Amino acid sequence: MKAARLGPRDILHVGSAGLRSRPMRVVLSALGIAIGIATMISVVGISASSQAHLLRELDRLGTNLLVASPGDSMFAGQEVTLPEESVGMVGRIRGVQEVGATADLDTTVRRTEKIDEDDTGGISVRATTAGLLRVLRGEVGSGTWLNAATGRYPSVVLGHVSAERLGVTKPGQQVWISERYFTVTGILVPLPLAPEIERSALVGWDAAKRLMGFEGHPTSVYERSDDAVVQDIRKVMAATVAPQHPQNVKVTNPSSALRAKAATEGAFSSLLLGLGGIALLVGGVGVANTMIISVLERRHEIGLRRSLGATRGQIRIQFVTESLMLSGLGGLAGVALGAAATGVYTQSGGLPWVVPFWAVGGGFGATLVIGTAAGLYPAVRASRLSPTLALHAT
Repeated sequence: MKAARLGPRDILHVGSAGLRSRPMRVVLSALGIAIGIATMISVVGISASSQAHLLRELDRLGTNLLVASPGDSMFAGQEVTLPEESVGMVGRIRGVQEVGATADLDTTVRRTEKIDEDDTGGISVRATTAGLLRVLRGEVGSGTWLNAATGRYPSVVLGHVSAERLGVTKPGQQVWISERYFTVTGILVPLPLAPEIERSALVGWDAAKRLMGFEGHPTSVYERSDDAVVQDIRKVMAATVAPQHPQNVKVTNPSSALRAKAATEGAFSSLLLGLGGIALLVGGVGVANTMIISVLERRHEIGLRRSLGATRGQIRIQFVTESLMLSGLGGLAGVALGAAATGVYTQSGGLPWVVPFWAVGGGFGATLVIGTAAGLYPAVRASRLSPTLALHAT
């Protein structure tokens, strides 16, 4: 007598019978798979979200910013300074759109004169030109930027880190700089391309000359140019700033650090991905163990089916299907948990929520492969049971 063929609906029905009869065991067995997939999805998702955030920052801030600053002198002990005319000379380079500059000042900023002058809090005082904020594409979080009027008097703009360390929360408060009080006119938002500005107290160029003995030599010259000519300008910028000693001028592109960070984002995720893979394998072992126990407990059912005409192949496909469904449920739960964990992280950090499709597809595909592998041995073992001995088993 020829055995009847099992259709897809029949395969699903017999394959899910064991899952429906033991729901708690199904949940515990699928948990290992879910944890492994959730770990892998969340690691990839968090890494991709951070990378997307950095790329958005690059798009907003641009990659056409160059900074000229003093390099190392070829003579030991000799201090390198940029010419006073550096800003004007850089501004005359073809393709340059905007120029700004800062200069380090030999003084400190404190909340009051009663605080020890050695307690600087890691804050630098810098003179700045009025065009610096435009060049950096920065924004004032509260208050206003220095203008032609405030830049000549004891006024200061604080980077957001400086404001936090000084305990300044709003414009109008005062801080102690160079033996006098300066009024805070503004507090900047974070500047990813210029972290040195975030930790600075910025005073006007004219005020620094008039009140603090500043000689007018910039420490850093910032310029924005057309994207197409960034590299051309970089080649001539040092020679333009210091024609006689171009080797003493260092030209950098601050966006390179962000680009490198975006490119390497996720490099430290390999360890967590490995741990997720181990959890996934452990989950697969748990599924295999569950299927072996299921075969032992259901020998009577297997013997009865064999006696009614079920072939060994049909028994094998029944248990492989059951293993696949068990792993698939864990995979779906893991994908959902991983995506949710990524969402919580990105929401708390203000990042875009990104879960790559390849991670979801690859993770779920891995669960199916592991489910198939975990179910093969129990399925073969079930198919080899003798119907007579199985029916007599208790």
